[in-house]
Amino acid sequence: MTNTVWRQGEIIEVEISDLSDAGDGVGRFEQRVVFVTDTVPGDRILVRLLHVKPKYAHGTLKQILTPSPHRIRPSCIVADKCGGCQWQHIDDDYQLTAKQNQVIQALERIGSFANPPVDPVLVADSSLAYRNKVTYPLGISPTGQVQAGYYQKGSHQLINLNQCPVQDSRLNPLLAEVKLDIQKRGWSIYDETRHQGSIRYLGLRIGRRTGEMLLTLVVKDKNLTGIETQAQEWLHRYPQLMGVCLNRNSDRTNVIFGNETVCIAGIPHLREKFADIEFQVRPETFFQVYTETAEALLQVIQSELNFQGNEILVDAYCGIGTLTLPLAKQSRQVIGLEVQSAAVEQAIFNAQHNGINNVTFQVGLVEKNLPNLGSIPDVVLLDPPRKGCEANVIKSLLSLKPSRIVYVSCKVATLSRDLKLLCEHGLYKLTRVQPADFFPQTAHVESAAFLVREQ
Repeated sequence: MTNTVWRQGEIIEVEISDLSDAGDGVGRFEQRVVFVTDTVPGDRILVRLLHVKPKYAHGTLKQILTPSPHRIRPSCIVADKCGGCQWQHIDDDYQLTAKQNQVIQALERIGSFANPPVDPVLVADSSLAYRNKVTYPLGISPTGQVQAGYYQKGSHQLINLNQCPVQDSRLNPLLAEVKLDIQKRGWSIYDETRHQGSIRYLGLRIGRRTGEMLLTLVVKDKNLTGIETQAQEWLHRYPQLMGVCLNRNSDRTNVIFGNETVCIAGIPHLREKFADIEFQVRPETFFQVYTETAEALLQVIQSELNFQGNEILVDAYCGIGTLTLPLAKQSRQVIGLEVQSAAVEQAIFNAQHNGINNVTFQVGLVEKNLPNLGSIPDVVLLDPPRKGCEANVIKSLLSLKPSRIVYVSCKVATLSRDLKLLCEHGLYKLTRVQPADFFPQTAHVESAAFLVREQ
């Protein structure tokens, strides 16, 4: 083939050789890179070119000429359309290999680590039916039916779902039936283009260990006639449903939850057991969506730290204390830092409820609170958002010089960037990176990196 076919709309033949961080297959055509969704390394395919640039293009799969040995039949009938998963067509073992490679490549390319010590990816028992929380946008079909699901890949076209193979299967009846109840009530569905209508999202949560559930409607306004009656009907129909809540988000935004949540019926939280600790989880609480894998990663952290009971630990970005409280049971003193006051309120409750008295929590930005602790911690645990640590957090760590740092990350690019800053002057050494599969069937990978201060 010649360069004349390198233009939008043309069909070319490509062999997929890798996966991108976003989950797309990566192939090469005459020294140019082609990104193609729904493909697997080993696939030989025909691709229709889209969004063509001089050195790369994005394409859409036209035909599979020779399938990869790692290609499987998806568990979901709309997997090729729904944007909720990217990798249902890839076998589980290869997903784990790809995620380990993703971590290694980022640490080498961004972090400048030669031969980084990356373990095989940690995984719990199942790659399906694992999600303890789902939030579905709502829409209206062309025939006027209320729909709930995920958006089609690369669009805002809603793919209607009555069940989802990656969510806890106990939530499937609610997904299918609550839409019908909304339809019967005649409640309006939010239209993002006109900023009109009421119900924006259906949120469902479940305690994997307790089976307790929460149902939350995210609304532009709370004018839902008969909501109190309907909420009581839902509590009666679903015995494990603890509460029905309304979260008000009147902003023109793609942020899901607003700042105001009210409980319409029942109680505004469920109980979940994690690492032998009972947590209270509310509709908007951050809690890892794969309970079992999160617990397995905690066990790795506990084993690696091997606390003797006299350590001082700082848990930065501590949330409701998911990691703080189990580690507090093994150490002398723990300080949790968290910017969200509502999360700290829950963390304090969870500590008191479980009789854990050696932990204190501070509300505020980590970059402001970390330099003013009043004591030098033995260990600092970092679990920042996807953007990673602020520059002043790294600066404070290099000043405090804790003996060990554990960095838990949901984005390997920012993890690699921050680890490079911590290690580049020889103060810390990267001794281990443990990836964990918190999101099977997607390209996302969580990691825990362990740093030891050089003597």
